[in-house]
Amino acid sequence: MTSTLEDPVWWRPFASVGTATVTYVRLSPDSECEAVALEWLDSSERARRRRFRHAGAGRQFVLCRAALRAILRERLGCGNDQLSFDASERGKPFALIDGVPASISFSVSHSGRHGLIAVAPTGRVGVDVEDRAVRADLDAVAAMTFAPVERAELAAASGGRRTDLFLTVWTTKEALVKALGVGLSRDLRRVEIPRALRRGAKQAVLRLPDLPTEIWQLENLGNPDFAAAIVTELNSD
Repeated sequence: MTSTLEDPVWWRPFASVGTATVTYVRLSPDSECEAVALEWLDSSERARRRRFRHAGAGRQFVLCRAALRAILRERLGCGNDQLSFDASERGKPFALIDGVPASISFSVSHSGRHGLIAVAPTGRVGVDVEDRAVRADLDAVAAMTFAPVERAELAAASGGRRTDLFLTVWTTKEALVKALGVGLSRDLRRVEIPRALRRGAKQAVLRLPDLPTEIWQLENLGNPDFAAAIVTELNSD
């Protein structure tokens, strides 16, 4: 197979949320795509790939990073060799063109066979995806990250409703943390996802008590194959 950055083979447009776009990345084993993707990475990214102990994790990184490079190259109008990446003190990644930070926000998430990349021209953005595989640690994760009312609802739920509720709250909070760029410094037990979203609504707006001037749009992007959420920063003016 002959492929270029203009010829996507393992990713496709998935959703638009305001000015943000979300791209789906197929992460199933595919030696041909992986070989092409690896060629697009720079030396530091290839070194990072070698540090992964598990083949699946390395594949996820390579395919997502190459897709991200293709998306940003098109959006920013630059060459692949001009692109590089760095991260803030708290780990939020950002892109550089010829060593200068680019005025664009992005977020990447992957789980199992599924990857999502969100890109926003302005404002902060965060995305999270989780495979719908049955989890045995719902209560343990909820105890560390869910607000009291969220834990109570999870305890009262059963069957598919219980799993759906957990994944809705979990992916939304993960996306919010990525958008905020605060890593593990925020106590998610103090953040309550709006009730409407927990009850099945696709969109909701959130204000955090300690950041009253910031407005965040939350959107459930899940489908039968995976749970997912995107959080975008709205202009408060």
